[in-house]
Amino acid sequence: MQTDQRISLAMAELMRRQGYAATGIKQVIEAAGVPNGSLYHHFPGGKSEIAGVALRTMGAAYAELVGGLLADGDDLPAAIEQAFASAATDIESIGWVNMCPVGTIAGEVAEAEPALREVVADIFTSWIDEGVELVVRRGYRADDARELVTALVAALEGAFVMARTLRSGEPLRGAGRAMAAYASTLPVGVRR
Repeated sequence: MQTDQRISLAMAELMRRQGYAATGIKQVIEAAGVPNGSLYHHFPGGKSEIAGVALRTMGAAYAELVGGLLADGDDLPAAIEQAFASAATDIESIGWVNMCPVGTIAGEVAEAEPALREVVADIFTSWIDEGVELVVRRGYRADDARELVTALVAALEGAFVMARTLRSGEPLRGAGRAMAAYASTLPVGVRR
């Protein structure tokens, strides 16, 4: 693995566990196993630049998960409910570790780090745009698809925060049932 990738991966994992503010450059250097000078050689913008790259990498990985949620199976409402239930089981089994740091970091840096807020906004926008494409391919109208995917991302992010805080998978399971019920009200096969 290249040095810049090791640095951004270390930053991603540290932010996933402890957030942006609590992650120090010294921790990143130690976790990546690189000398101090190489960090600034690859990331002259320092912590904020590394965090931006790490967030984009995490965002791309989570986009694949969201895509899987929307692409699998014939029955979209059932797929949604199952995906949220699986997320609940996963977060319970790993001891409430942050499953999606993108949303967590978004709330943490929204006002303090405008450049990172923009990175997260780009990630959320890409998730929604990619999700809309998948839902439209399933036969839903574009405006219904956009509303559904926006609500799905918001429900998932909020449910992750609540699950971690309450130490319960029920916020994820409940959000999944609610989102599945909502998806089942949308017409399928309607002219776009």
